Amino acid sequence: MSRPSSAGTGAGGGGVGAGKPGGGKHAGAVAASAAGVSSVAGSGSGSSVVSLPPVGLPGQSTELTGLFECPVCFDYVLPPILQCQAGHLVCNQCRQKLSCCPTCRGPLTPSIRNLAMEKVASTLPFPCKYSSAGCLLSLHHSEKPDHEEVCEFRPYTCPCPGATCKWHGSLEAVMPHLMHAHKSITTLQGEDIVFLATDINLPGAVDWVMMQSCFSHHFMLVLEKQEKYEGHQQFFAVVLLIGTRKQAENFAYRLELNGNRRRLTWEATPRSIHDGVAAAIMNSDCLVFDTSIAHLFADNGNLGINVTISMC
Repeated sequence: MSRPSSAGTGAGGGGVGAGKPGGGKHAGAVAASAAGVSSVAGSGSGSSVVSLPPVGLPGQSTELTGLFECPVCFDYVLPPILQCQAGHLVCNQCRQKLSCCPTCRGPLTPSIRNLAMEKVASTLPFPCKYSSAGCLLSLHHSEKPDHEEVCEFRPYTCPCPGATCKWHGSLEAVMPHLMHAHKSITTLQGEDIVFLATDINLPGAVDWVMMQSCFSHHFMLVLEKQEKYEGHQQFFAVVLLIGTRKQAENFAYRLELNGNRRRLTWEATPRSIHDGVAAAIMNSDCLVFDTSIAHLFADNGNLGINVTISMC
């Protein structure tokens, strides 16, 4: 593999990103077109949420759930339900930030449990908090928090590694955000490319990022170097789809280190950016190798990873 000079069209220039305090350095990434080689397969994972059907008389559920609206955040007050001395409700998240009842300005202490409202809440389906964005699910209050953590209508956060960018918005706004706020990230066209991570010997936590466009979709390629376990530095490489989890199931990707008569390959379903890089690293659901393996495939401190995207 050789360092490319004109192997694609990009949203960035030379592919060198800016430093990221606290989230590791953002090192340069260069890429070129290359042919893929087949090898070992892995698998992705998904999750599902089962919702309860509406109960009660027509129109009754909506009227009753309205009684559980928090006067501060307008989300629902769910069990355990606490009230002020006058009987007014406020959700537990807002209650922790308040010194008095937002309705009557009376004291919130001592905590008074409203068991009757808790029993009513257990009989009702509550709409997902992202219903205004398009989610049609109504769930038992015990299922609601878990569903909202993975709801496809939840706002997307910036998929770039590190914690410096606090942007969030719709899926349609992700690519315009990346092109405007992260111009240093190189974007290449084609289903077979080489992702060249430069200066892999940089000390500390480092990440390399590149975009790949093919099949009318955009994919984010991420290589991170970090100490998942103290004293043991490892590399983690993963591909994310700028899209939903359902869309990600239509694709597969292959990452391959190849050189010096050696080959290391990982194949899997790309993760949606809703899941993020951190979850993949935490579960080791990505290509994982240590620094000694990296040096077997590196050339003068630069590591090339063949990346192939295919449709299922």
